[in-house]
Amino acid sequence: MDDVNAFLAAVMPQLTAAETALHNGDAGPRKAMWSSVDPVTLFGAVMTRIGRDQVAPAFDLLASRFSDCTSFQYEVIASGTSGDIAYIVGIEQTTASIAGAAPLPYALRVTTVFRREDGEWKIIHRHGDALPDGDSSSTRLQLGLLEQTGDNPDDAG
Repeated sequence: MDDVNAFLAAVMPQLTAAETALHNGDAGPRKAMWSSVDPVTLFGAVMTRIGRDQVAPAFDLLASRFSDCTSFQYEVIASGTSGDIAYIVGIEQTTASIAGAAPLPYALRVTTVFRREDGEWKIIHRHGDALPDGDSSSTRLQLGLLEQTGDNPDDAG
Protein backbone atom coordinates (compact mmCIF):
# COMPACT_ATOMS: atom_id res chain seq x y z
CA MET A 1 0.00 0.00 0.00
CA ASP A 2 1.46 3.37 -0.98
CA ASP A 3 1.63 6.34 1.40
CA VAL A 4 -1.51 8.05 0.08
CA ASN A 5 -3.64 4.91 0.31
CA ALA A 6 -2.32 4.18 3.81
CA PHE A 7 -3.13 7.77 4.83
CA LEU A 8 -6.68 7.54 3.43
CA ALA A 9 -7.25 4.13 5.03
CA ALA A 10 -6.21 5.55 8.40
CA VAL A 11 -8.06 8.88 8.18
CA MET A 12 -11.28 8.46 6.18
CA PRO A 13 -13.17 6.15 8.58
CA GLN A 14 -12.27 8.40 11.50
CA LEU A 15 -13.13 11.57 9.55
CA THR A 16 -16.50 10.15 8.46
CA ALA A 17 -17.34 9.11 12.03
CA ALA A 18 -16.29 12.52 13.40
CA GLU A 19 -18.36 14.48 10.88
CA THR A 20 -21.39 12.25 11.43
CA ALA A 21 -21.06 12.75 15.19
CA LEU A 22 -20.77 16.54 14.74
CA HIS A 23 -23.96 16.53 12.68
CA ASN A 24 -25.62 14.57 15.49
CA GLY A 25 -24.63 17.19 18.06
CA ASP A 26 -21.34 15.71 19.35
CA ALA A 27 -18.18 17.76 18.67
CA GLY A 28 -15.89 15.42 20.66
CA PRO A 29 -14.71 13.18 17.81
CA ARG A 30 -14.03 16.16 15.53
CA LYS A 31 -12.05 17.97 18.22
CA ALA A 32 -10.05 14.77 18.86
CA MET A 33 -8.95 14.72 15.20
CA TRP A 34 -7.56 18.25 15.39
CA SER A 35 -4.06 19.18 16.46
CA SER A 36 -3.67 20.76 19.87
CA VAL A 37 -0.53 22.50 18.61
CA ASP A 38 -0.86 25.84 16.84
CA PRO A 39 -0.98 26.90 14.12
CA VAL A 40 -4.47 25.54 13.34
CA THR A 41 -7.01 27.33 11.15
CA LEU A 42 -10.66 26.92 10.26
CA PHE A 43 -12.01 28.65 7.18
CA GLY A 44 -15.47 27.19 7.47
CA ALA A 45 -18.60 27.52 5.41
CA VAL A 46 -20.02 29.67 8.19
CA MET A 47 -17.13 30.98 10.29
CA THR A 48 -13.40 31.56 10.30
CA ARG A 49 -11.28 30.83 13.38
CA ILE A 50 -7.53 30.97 13.95
CA GLY A 51 -5.74 29.15 16.76
CA ARG A 52 -6.75 26.19 18.88
CA ASP A 53 -8.35 28.47 21.49
CA GLN A 54 -10.82 29.71 18.84
CA VAL A 55 -11.21 26.56 16.73
CA ALA A 56 -12.22 24.05 19.43
CA PRO A 57 -15.10 26.16 20.87
CA ALA A 58 -16.38 26.76 17.33
CA PHE A 59 -16.91 23.01 16.96
CA ASP A 60 -19.00 22.92 20.15
CA LEU A 61 -21.12 25.77 18.80
CA LEU A 62 -21.60 24.05 15.44
CA ALA A 63 -22.53 20.76 17.09
CA SER A 64 -25.14 22.54 19.21
CA ARG A 65 -26.94 23.60 16.02
CA PHE A 66 -26.92 20.18 14.29
CA SER A 67 -28.97 17.05 14.99
CA ASP A 68 -30.59 14.07 13.32
CA CYS A 69 -27.88 13.34 10.75
CA THR A 70 -29.46 10.84 8.37
CA SER A 71 -26.49 10.63 6.01
CA PHE A 72 -22.93 11.80 5.54
CA GLN A 73 -20.74 10.91 2.57
CA TYR A 74 -17.32 12.19 1.60
CA GLU A 75 -16.25 12.00 -2.03
CA VAL A 76 -12.46 12.26 -2.23
CA ILE A 77 -11.46 14.27 -5.31
CA ALA A 78 -7.72 14.49 -4.61
CA SER A 79 -5.31 13.59 -1.82
CA GLY A 80 -1.62 13.46 -1.20
CA THR A 81 1.13 13.06 1.34
CA SER A 82 4.61 14.46 1.68
CA GLY A 83 6.50 13.43 4.78
CA ASP A 84 4.47 14.53 7.80
CA ILE A 85 1.97 16.66 5.83
CA ALA A 86 -1.08 15.36 3.96
CA TYR A 87 -4.26 16.71 2.44
CA ILE A 88 -7.69 15.68 1.22
CA VAL A 89 -9.87 17.63 -1.19
CA GLY A 90 -13.44 16.48 -1.57
CA ILE A 91 -17.17 17.01 -1.52
CA GLU A 92 -19.15 16.41 1.67
CA GLN A 93 -22.81 15.47 1.17
CA THR A 94 -24.73 15.77 4.44
CA THR A 95 -28.37 15.45 5.41
CA ALA A 96 -29.04 16.77 8.91
CA SER A 97 -31.27 19.02 10.94
CA ILE A 98 -30.04 22.59 11.40
CA ALA A 99 -31.47 24.56 14.30
CA GLY A 100 -34.22 22.00 14.86
CA ALA A 101 -35.63 22.13 11.33
CA ALA A 102 -36.41 18.98 9.37
CA PRO A 103 -33.27 17.27 8.03
CA LEU A 104 -32.35 18.57 4.60
CA PRO A 105 -29.34 17.86 2.37
CA TYR A 106 -26.47 20.22 1.70
CA ALA A 107 -23.06 19.90 0.09
CA LEU A 108 -19.71 21.51 0.80
CA ARG A 109 -16.43 21.38 -1.04
CA VAL A 110 -13.74 20.87 1.56
CA THR A 111 -9.96 20.97 1.73
CA THR A 112 -8.41 19.47 4.86
CA VAL A 113 -4.71 19.60 5.73
CA PHE A 114 -3.15 17.15 8.20
CA ARG A 115 0.12 17.02 10.10
CA ARG A 116 1.54 13.80 11.53
CA GLU A 117 2.05 14.19 15.28
CA ASP A 118 3.38 11.32 17.40
CA GLY A 119 2.47 8.88 14.62
CA GLU A 120 -1.14 10.14 14.23
CA TRP A 121 -2.61 12.33 11.52
CA LYS A 122 -4.07 15.50 13.07
CA ILE A 123 -6.01 18.22 11.22
CA ILE A 124 -4.34 21.62 11.13
CA HIS A 125 -6.54 23.36 8.56
CA ARG A 126 -10.02 22.98 7.09
CA HIS A 127 -11.55 25.14 4.40
CA GLY A 128 -15.17 24.46 3.45
CA ASP A 129 -17.59 26.35 1.28
CA ALA A 130 -20.73 25.84 -0.77
CA LEU A 131 -20.44 24.48 -4.27
CA PRO A 132 -20.29 27.27 -6.88
CA ASP A 133 -23.57 26.17 -8.46
CA GLY A 134 -25.00 26.24 -4.92
CA ASP A 135 -28.65 26.17 -4.08
CA SER A 136 -30.72 27.36 -1.18
CA SER A 137 -29.04 24.76 1.05
CA SER A 138 -25.94 26.94 1.44
CA THR A 139 -28.08 29.90 2.45
CA ARG A 140 -30.08 27.70 4.84
CA LEU A 141 -26.84 26.38 6.33
CA GLN A 142 -25.44 29.86 6.90
CA LEU A 143 -28.65 31.29 8.32
CA GLY A 144 -29.38 28.28 10.52
CA LEU A 145 -25.89 28.23 11.98
CA LEU A 146 -25.27 31.97 12.16
CA GLU A 147 -28.56 32.60 13.94
CA GLN A 148 -26.96 31.62 17.23
CA THR A 149 -23.26 32.24 16.57
CA GLY A 150 -23.49 36.00 16.35
CA ASP A 151 -20.97 35.87 13.52
CA ASN A 152 -21.09 38.27 10.64
CA PRO A 153 -21.85 36.44 7.36
CA ASP A 154 -19.15 38.57 5.73
CA ASP A 155 -16.63 36.79 7.98
CA ALA A 156 -17.75 33.36 6.80
CA GLY A 157 -14.94 31.35 5.26
